[in-house]
Amino acid sequence: MKAIITNLLVLCMGITLNAQTNINSVLASIEENNTTLKSLRESAEAQKLGNKTGIYLENPKAGFNYLRGNPSDIGNRTDFNIMQTFDIPTITGIKNRVAGEKNNLVEWQYRADRMNILLEAKQYCIELIYYNALKKELDLRLQHAETIAAGYQERLDKGDVSILEYNKVRLNLSSVQGEISRVDVERNALIEHLKRLNGGNDISLDDYLFPEIEFPLSFEGWYVGAEQKNPVLAYVKQEIEVSKKQVSLSKAMGLPTFSAGYMSEKVVGQRYQGVSVGVSIPLWENKNRVKQAQAAVRAAESRETDSKRQFYGQLQILYNRTLGLKATADTYRYSLETANSSELLKKALDAGEISLLDYIVEIGLYYNTVNQALEAERDYQMAFAELSAVEL
Repeated sequence: MKAIITNLLVLCMGITLNAQTNINSVLASIEENNTTLKSLRESAEAQKLGNKTGIYLENPKAGFNYLRGNPSDIGNRTDFNIMQTFDIPTITGIKNRVAGEKNNLVEWQYRADRMNILLEAKQYCIELIYYNALKKELDLRLQHAETIAAGYQERLDKGDVSILEYNKVRLNLSSVQGEISRVDVERNALIEHLKRLNGGNDISLDDYLFPEIEFPLSFEGWYVGAEQKNPVLAYVKQEIEVSKKQVSLSKAMGLPTFSAGYMSEKVVGQRYQGVSVGVSIPLWENKNRVKQAQAAVRAAESRETDSKRQFYGQLQILYNRTLGLKATADTYRYSLETANSSELLKKALDAGEISLLDYIVEIGLYYNTVNQALEAERDYQMAFAELSAVEL
């Protein structure tokens, strides 16, 4: 019984770096094999190529004319021309910079999607560790219940106990067996979820101890780093940069565009050839484009302000909730250390000092405390995983 108690305390109090290492290995595998991430990466690369499309010079234009003369004695006429339109270097440079900023925007969106997928995977891992721990605890209870059941079977055969007492033992044993079956179902479902996220490849995570947590003592100090790492905030900030570059581009698009080329004309006995130049003055085409771009900047700045405010408020709520769950988990750990009477109950039952019913009731209270301790640790781990998702 002493060994069982020791294992229970290890389950509820044990926090190891090895568990964190194993979770990190699972997340690394999922990042490599997840089909959604692969699809998102390919879509991101396609978007980046799309952003780089249309920023270069227009295609050159060539023309050829063959004109018959009438009357025929004046001969025929042939014309040939080739023309290239080009922007001033300022516009070309701004287009390149806008494309680069848009590509940064695409990358931040990918990182936000990646963070959400890995957070989902990590929470599945924590849930699986919880059920692994509960399964290990239930296996110990099963051994204990089977030992008691075997003892009462012998006593029933000798006539020392009634069938009613023996039935209580059997019901207690059945209850443990049923709970183990339920836990196995939940564990298998979590393993399948992780397999799905891992691109259909098997995942192995047998840890039953939760990873170590270094909880930040100051919310304000921790928030500064979290704000800088958050891909969602980085995305809305990048939107401002894109919008500002778009304003510069819209202003530059009000400048003339030029064209230059070669032209030749040939008639009977005569030929003309030389350079052709042109200019296009954007009088109406870009109307309101600058105003629209400036409005987009203001909208992006407003979204950033709102996103920061919402992010701060949500993290503060989550921080306080996680801190409360930490206190609850600590309380349960302390209770299991200081108020564990399971060994005394077993001795009292063996000595006949308490009835079997009293023993089942009392040990049930202790088992319930162990279960609640594991649940509290799981809830704390899950909340901290969400709080620290930017670290993924």
